[in-house]
Amino acid sequence: MANILIVDDDPAVQITIRLLLERAGHHVTVADDGRKGLALVEASPFDFLFLDIFMPGMDGLEAMRHIRAQQPAIPIVVISGRSITPDVHAEPDFLKMATKLGAVASLQKPFRAEALLAAVDGCLKAREPEGPDVSTVSR
Repeated sequence: MANILIVDDDPAVQITIRLLLERAGHHVTVADDGRKGLALVEASPFDFLFLDIFMPGMDGLEAMRHIRAQQPAIPIVVISGRSITPDVHAEPDFLKMATKLGAVASLQKPFRAEALLAAVDGCLKAREPEGPDVSTVSR
């Protein structure tokens, strides 16, 4: 199936995502901060990655900026446990911000297993080469 990188500083989140993905047949690698995730992306090919926005050291937005510079086509799904509130005095919606900066999707923690697997399926389908355009195939 897919080779997936999880970059998240929370061991419980790492284990949960890893187990769900491995049970679905994927190969999973884990990094606990943005710098380690960036080093893994530089060293190995991944089909896509899950990237936590808030981590100590290099946060997810900074890591995404570096990853996008090196591999602009790799799908990134951002995840965050920060609340999304419509209150104008609350902090910005970082998940929405990350999708504007290049993430293909976002998941709010805690998320359901179905939502995680749907994000994986969406990323895999987006990476599949399209079949021949039947309108241009000669007869």
